[in-house]
Amino acid sequence: MDNATSRRPMCRPGLRREDLCGDRPPRSKKNPLKPHLRKCWVIPPEQDSNFVAAMEDVLDVYEKPYDPKRPVVCMDEQPRQLIGETRNPIPAKPGQVERYDCEYVRNGTVNNFMFFEPLGNWRRVSVRESKTQRDWAEEIAHLLDIDFPDAEVVVLVCDNLETHKIGALYKRFPAEVAHAYARRLEIHYTPKHGSWLNASEIELSVLSCQCLGERIADLETFCRRVKAWQDARNASEKGVDWQFTTKDARIKLKRLYPLF
Repeated sequence: MDNATSRRPMCRPGLRREDLCGDRPPRSKKNPLKPHLRKCWVIPPEQDSNFVAAMEDVLDVYEKPYDPKRPVVCMDEQPRQLIGETRNPIPAKPGQVERYDCEYVRNGTVNNFMFFEPLGNWRRVSVRESKTQRDWAEEIAHLLDIDFPDAEVVVLVCDNLETHKIGALYKRFPAEVAHAYARRLEIHYTPKHGSWLNASEIELSVLSCQCLGERIADLETFCRRVKAWQDARNASEKGVDWQFTTKDARIKLKRLYPLF
């Protein structure tokens, strides 16, 4: 055999033979940026007076000292799916995690209502099958009658959804009852595209990471796990030390303010 025809091409360090010979397509390289994992951001509008007005209003609320007669409570919602298994998971072995089949059964949805008092180190999570105006009104009634019955006014921070309106109280309760609830409620709305200003989002994130990371098939199990997490979190007296102020916003978020 001719040495010229039997000689294999020389490979430089870092190159594979198939990259040189062309007898098979080159292997694709991994992209460290992972563009298939798309991240979404809450992008606020620039030079928007309505945004900065609502932002500074909420930040002013967070600067107030603790007052048991006027507690500051942050409220937010979180939809979740109830997911069942089509095959039994493979139990975890040393050095491995439990393995789930990619197929699943969708058993409907639930909605977490998170009420969080940052300075009081307290939270309550209510799991409901819907998130209508009536649901919100009933949660507000529970907040005022049971959670804070001795408070003169509850200062509520929440996002500006159509269901989070005083009118929802009048839709659920007689006028005299709804009016009594409304008088004990002081609502401060976060700006549109400014949900990060709601401290209850922090608690919902912790809830998702610590309690809802695996598939939960039924409402009863879901409620039991959420209740256990809530009680343990309250017992540990976890709160939020909010440091971002209006002064900081006018420097770090200067682009959001109108120009003169």
